[in-house]
This record gives sequence, C-alpha cells and structure tokens, in this order.
Amino acid sequence: MDRAIKSPPVSAGRPAAQYLAADRVVAEMADHGTRRLQQLSMPQILVLAMLGGGFVTVGALFSVLLAAGIHAPGPQRLVAGLGFSAGFFFVILADAVLFTEANVVLPATILRCRRSSRPVTIARFWALAWAGNLAGAFLTGYAIHLAQHYPGDVTGLLTQVVAHKMAYRAIGGAGAWWQVVLSGMLANWLVGMAAFFSVMGRSIIGKYIPVFLAVASFVAANLQHSPANMGYFSLIMPTGHGPGWGAALAWNIIPAGLGNMAGGAVLVALPFWYALGHPRPARPSTASPRRARGGHRDRTASVISIPPAPRGTCRHPPDPRP
Repeated sequence: MDRAIKSPPVSAGRPAAQYLAADRVVAEMADHGTRRLQQLSMPQILVLAMLGGGFVTVGALFSVLLAAGIHAPGPQRLVAGLGFSAGFFFVILADAVLFTEANVVLPATILRCRRSSRPVTIARFWALAWAGNLAGAFLTGYAIHLAQHYPGDVTGLLTQVVAHKMAYRAIGGAGAWWQVVLSGMLANWLVGMAAFFSVMGRSIIGKYIPVFLAVASFVAANLQHSPANMGYFSLIMPTGHGPGWGAALAWNIIPAGLGNMAGGAVLVALPFWYALGHPRPARPSTASPRRARGGHRDRTASVISIPPAPRGTCRHPPDPRP
C-alpha cells in the first residue's frame, strides 16, 4: 500500500522575517519606555543621557572630519550624514538616553500605557534627558578641544555648519524663532523614524541601514536637531569662534528642542498609534460548538476569544533583565 504523502505547510521554505512588523513597533517602544521609567533612577537617567550627549558630539565631529575638503554639495552632505549617523547608532547600541529618541518613546508610552505612566515621572525623564545630553555634549566638546587640534579646513567647515544653524538669529523676530521650532519638528520626524526603524531591525545591519538613511536625510536638509546642535556648539565654543551659549540656547537649542518634542509626538508616535497601535478587537464567534459522536459537545471545536488588554495598560511584563 502506498504511503500517503502530506503536503508541506504553506510556510515551509519561507525565510523568517528580517524585521519587526510596523504594527508591533509602537508596543515595543511603549514597553521599552515603561521599563525605563520603572527601573532607572534619576542618577542613572542622567548618566545615560550624558553618554548620549557624548556619542552625539562624537558623531558631529565625525561628520565634519569626513566632509572637510569635499567641495561638491551633494557628496559633502552625504558623508556628513554618514558621520553623524555613527553617533546616533552608538546611542542605539549602548541603550543610552537621547532627548530626541525619548520624544518618540515617551509619547508612545503615554498613549499605550496611560494607566501605568505617571506624568511626574515622565516629565522628570524628559528633563533629565535634555539636561544630560547638554552636559555630556559640553564635556565631550571641551575634552576634544584640550586633546586635539584640527587643520583649518575642519575648523572652517565647523564654523560654516554653526553659522547655518544660527542663521535664524540674523533674520530675527518671532517668525524666525518659530521657524526653528518647525524645523525641529521635521528633524524629530526623521530622527523619530530612525528610532522606529531601529526597533524594527532584527540585526545590526538591519538596524543601521534605515537609521543611516533617516539621519542622513535630516543632516543634509539642515533640519534643527537639539542634541545634534548641542554637539556642534560644544565643539566650536571652546575655540572662541562660537556665537556664545546664550545665543545658541535662545536661538537654536531651546526652540529646536520644543519642535523636537512636538515632532516626535505628533508626527511619529501619535499617527502610528492611531493607525496601527490599537486595532479594534475581533468579534467573538457566534457559531455554536459542534457535537461529536455520541451527542457530547466537542469543546475543542469552539472558538476561544482572548479578550484584549484593557486600553491604557501594557500587555507585556517588565523586562526581567537587570
């Protein structure tokens, strides 16, 4: 008698997914934010934020070093984006705290985990992220100034980059200040998508390629990213050629930071949460259970409906890792 040959399942031979589906990223980011809010103390947040500011400053330096001497605008912007993406990727791999990443993670946490997130804790994390990034950038920039001396083409390009970021002060007025805010919103849209894509990636390369594309886009467009600008200002201030910290804070870092907060929440976390983050629960089946032989109910044939997690709470438990 010939043996019956079973057909292979539909998924046989199909490679495993190389990235996380977009509808699961918001939940992952919210769980990540919840773990950080619950497990990190204030000193730990500050230290991780200072590391993030230091990494971003190194990325700013790397972008200038790579782009110096390149006179064609397109290639210069491309390699500058490549250099700066290294600093952002260091933040991702080291699990450091970056203000502009928090601008996406914290709103995602608020939207999905409203019942388990305290406003005071979230505001404290936000403030420590910004202050720690600034402190880390300042210390790293000053240490680089003491340790290294770069040729004129590098310092000249750094001066040009900073001048572009301070161009709004030359325009003056409330309209120019709000332009910085809008530019910050667009910057955190792209940087927020870089954070979004880094969660999607399941490998180092799978994380880095979309991060590089998103970061290089905002660098090439000269959009205002508050921690990035902290790095550029921290590199030039010790040389005596900077605009001064008062002007840098008033005309770039603070308005860009406000725009970054709005952009991460409104342009990344909110639309993805609304469209993909809270699907409508499926209706339970109304089909009556089938009867097996002998007149008994076949319990295995009934449809089991798993109730969705209560809205405003997180389904996943905290990460058990220390």
